[in-house]
Amino acid sequence: MSDDIETMTLGGFDVEIEPSGKTEELDIYNCLLTLYGSKEGEQALDREFGLNMECLSLPAEAAQAMLTAEIIRKTKKYEPRAEVLEVEYETSHSQQGRIRPKVVVQIV
Repeated sequence: MSDDIETMTLGGFDVEIEPSGKTEELDIYNCLLTLYGSKEGEQALDREFGLNMECLSLPAEAAQAMLTAEIIRKTKKYEPRAEVLEVEYETSHSQQGRIRPKVVVQIV
């Protein structure tokens, strides 16, 4: 990855992607933001679209593991043009009980 990395925040998620300005890559980026910003069950024609957030009631470590698996699974299903390289979590003592994922993706 180059040093020219763009990070976008949406609904508590940071999505990190290498921008190139290509129309297709911007489309992928916007699709990922829509996917990660949606809760499962909100889309009338596809109730599986979005992320299942039930794991957030679990202890932090379990919630992070389950949410990471959910992000990877849903990215493969709904945006196969992108690959999740890693999911990092911001730990902030001022916001105990909250987890903030940073999803690092690569365009494939």
